[in-house]
Amino acid sequence: MANAASGMAVHDDCKLRFLELKAKRTYRFIVFKIEEKQKQVVVEKVGEPTQSYEDFTASLPADECRYAVYDFDFVTEENCQKSRIFFIAWYGMFLIVRNANFLSLWIC
Repeated sequence: MANAASGMAVHDDCKLRFLELKAKRTYRFIVFKIEEKQKQVVVEKVGEPTQSYEDFTASLPADECRYAVYDFDFVTEENCQKSRIFFIAWYGMFLIVRNANFLSLWIC
């Protein structure tokens, strides 16, 4: 497990899954969550390449914090197929302030 400067560990599976998404486009998205008892970030869900952005947003809880990476495919004005990976910090609509502060510290 890798350790972050905040004292929060990142499970090795997080890095492995991200590298698979980045190099092989194995997943459309990966959702990460913080296991507070274990003080580590773990993979909560992976989306198959055929899943949509709507599937991704449906997998995010309304009342909890999550991190995610999303592989976005698009076509440019020159008709070229492109892809970009976005990092997303999800705070939910009904988030308790304590959890938001904890998550913000981990991002920094």
